[in-house]
Amino acid sequence: MGSPKWSRRTPEKIVQQLSQLGIQVSATTVARLLKKMMGYALRVNHKKVESGVRTPPDPQARDQQFHYIDQQRASFARRGDPTISIDTKKKELIGNFKNNGRAWKKEAVPVNDHDYPSDAQGRMVPFGIYDPQANDGLVCVGDSADTPALAVDSIERWWREVGGQRYPQATDLLILADGGPANGSRSRVWHHQLQRQLCDPYGLTVTVCHYPPGASKWNPIEHRLFSEISKNWAGEPLVSFRTALHFIRTTTTESGLRVQARRVRKKYKTGQTIA
Repeated sequence: MGSPKWSRRTPEKIVQQLSQLGIQVSATTVARLLKKMMGYALRVNHKKVESGVRTPPDPQARDQQFHYIDQQRASFARRGDPTISIDTKKKELIGNFKNNGRAWKKEAVPVNDHDYPSDAQGRMVPFGIYDPQANDGLVCVGDSADTPALAVDSIERWWREVGGQRYPQATDLLILADGGPANGSRSRVWHHQLQRQLCDPYGLTVTVCHYPPGASKWNPIEHRLFSEISKNWAGEPLVSFRTALHFIRTTTTESGLRVQARRVRKKYKTGQTIA
């Protein structure tokens, strides 16, 4: 056999090829032999190859970044100061559109055959704040743009409604974030808004730790909050903002996760700069 191993062919096509060689066999037998004797199986693509980074990452530098973040988290925990993990969840069209996943129902729910934005009530922009120590989160659901202003407004709201009451003696706050557009390490608007809306009025010293490029999945909010929300509304069309908020608020886990949701009606403009 040459280098091609027929790995992209169906059992039925392999049967046709074998029949030309005088070998009569069924597609079921071909599939069984491929799996049991040759180790082939139907597999999906795995997102494991890092991309989006102009220069190859230095493994040692990345390891140092992760160690530094762990040290910061441990230090804040020992002092009793809060740590929050933030990010913007995947934007969703609000309307009668297909939502990935499956749900227990007697019959499938009919949805639009195309996901045209013009048929949507709007596009949901969910910005989340997750407190790993308390295992709860707050998701602020906007409908305009993913901007630094939305991020800081959401964090300030969390501190005003939750964090300030939970940590009344705290003077320091650690924020874990990726390099997204709303809270990137090079965003001057993000830094300016944090200082003006969080540090100055509440007397907080804010430390921001950014995960390395391509490593946002290690941000706790991704696997502790957002993934659970996605499971909760899997297979359910998000027909209205009220429906989406309901699914967010009813997200729970056996470990005791609790989630609050707030609707944000403020319109945010992109492209804002700081002189």
